Amino acid sequence: MRLSSLKELDDELILKALSEGNRLALAELYERYWYALYRVALQKTKSQEIAEELVQDLFVQLWQKRASLAVRRADFYLFSALKYSVIDYIKRQIVHEKFQQYQQTFGSQVDESTEEQLAYHDLVGTIETELLKLPAKTQEVFRLSRFEGQTIPEISERLALTDKAVEYHLSKALKLLRAQLRDYSFVLLLILVAQG
Repeated sequence: MRLSSLKELDDELILKALSEGNRLALAELYERYWYALYRVALQKTKSQEIAEELVQDLFVQLWQKRASLAVRRADFYLFSALKYSVIDYIKRQIVHEKFQQYQQTFGSQVDESTEEQLAYHDLVGTIETELLKLPAKTQEVFRLSRFEGQTIPEISERLALTDKAVEYHLSKALKLLRAQLRDYSFVLLLILVAQG
């Protein structure tokens, strides 16, 4: 099927072609919607780079989920998915800003003591080392939950997993960290009880 012939089709038929693995269908949807999506993302994020990245990721996800899509209206689906992507981005920014504030508030205290600084870096290194022992999906679920502050339903939707699967991966990661980070009891407590 040629791209020129796709231009004459409605969304439903384009989505059907997409679900069958037609890359030209993806290109046609991109051509139809990218600019409108980009404008919305730009308005919400105030960053051209972030807006472009969010829209690009949206189409990558659309391609990855093409076989399981049950969508009739591409515009509704794409703008709804973009809304959640923007919300996720804003949440990550909030978490990042809180972490920056924490570092500004307590970082100077850590800098005052070489021993505390070494302990802090040791803890961060230990967490990263222990996480790397886990399967990639378990690592990803843990990072989204504890480092980016996402909820179980949000992670489920983002990774196309059931809530139970997300809970399983989270439980697996926490079990390992509990066993390996006993010496860092206070920080470990913060990690374990942090709400996702």
